[in-house]
Amino acid sequence: MKSSEVTRAEGYHVPVLCGESVEALVTNPEGIYIDCTFGGGGHSRRILERLSPEGHLFGLDRDPDAAEACEIDDPRFTFVRTNFRHLRHFMDFYGIEQVDGILADLGLSSHHLDDEERGFSFRFEGPLDMRMNSRGGRTAAELIASLEQEELGKLLANYGELKGSYRIATLLKAASEQGRLSTIGELLSAVAPVVPERDKQSLAKLFQALRIAVNDEIGALHQLLSDGCQLLAPGGRFVVITYHSLEDRPVKHFFRTGNVEGHRETDAFGAPITPLKPLQSKPILPSEEEVARNPRARSAKLRIATKL
Repeated sequence: MKSSEVTRAEGYHVPVLCGESVEALVTNPEGIYIDCTFGGGGHSRRILERLSPEGHLFGLDRDPDAAEACEIDDPRFTFVRTNFRHLRHFMDFYGIEQVDGILADLGLSSHHLDDEERGFSFRFEGPLDMRMNSRGGRTAAELIASLEQEELGKLLANYGELKGSYRIATLLKAASEQGRLSTIGELLSAVAPVVPERDKQSLAKLFQALRIAVNDEIGALHQLLSDGCQLLAPGGRFVVITYHSLEDRPVKHFFRTGNVEGHRETDAFGAPITPLKPLQSKPILPSEEEVARNPRARSAKLRIATKL
């Protein structure tokens, strides 16, 4: 790997739990693998280091910036610009019936958080956007304008677990209807009576809720778990890194029971029916050294399952 490529990749995004996740993922150097969240390519580059000349890696990312920022020139690698919810469709297109491992790092990339024009962080002034694919879909401002007040309040409660979510929804709708909700600054001003700027934790929850809704992250995750499980070959690994309970809970349930609700199904003899087997009882957490080096890793949880 060229040092210039590493520098560019780390500038775009510092991969979390990289060694642990790739170690768990690659069990067959000649196999076919999928990095569902290519980002800056940090995980993908590490995977390629472990593959033989016969192995192959597909890297998926919905963000057009990802491929442009971190190109990988390797015949064993194919970049696919798509949301990972369309995984099965594109594997069918490439004639891939089974894969040996699937990796998904569900966190936002450093690039997204640090780009003022993307609107993912309340640290910067910029447009109220929050789209992971900046070339399509509704912005956060458009989403708020399109929802009824009751719907918006429910969204903030479910995805942000915010106190006063319905009061916040009232303030956001009022600002939107008055044409004062197109930037981050206007959003902060609108919610200030309930969520002052000093309340960083509540603001983070608010931004999380809007981002999840704008990008339909939970719906996409559920689709990935279902389709990815079907695509895995027996013995294949499913490796997922989550950052909050709304992501971690369905992953934990699916790995244990085969469905995101966590309902245990049994056969006629009472034995559990599940297509996957978790490889650890508790998630793997980043080390203190990694968190010190990359504070954005502090909430990460790594879960690993194998296809039965």
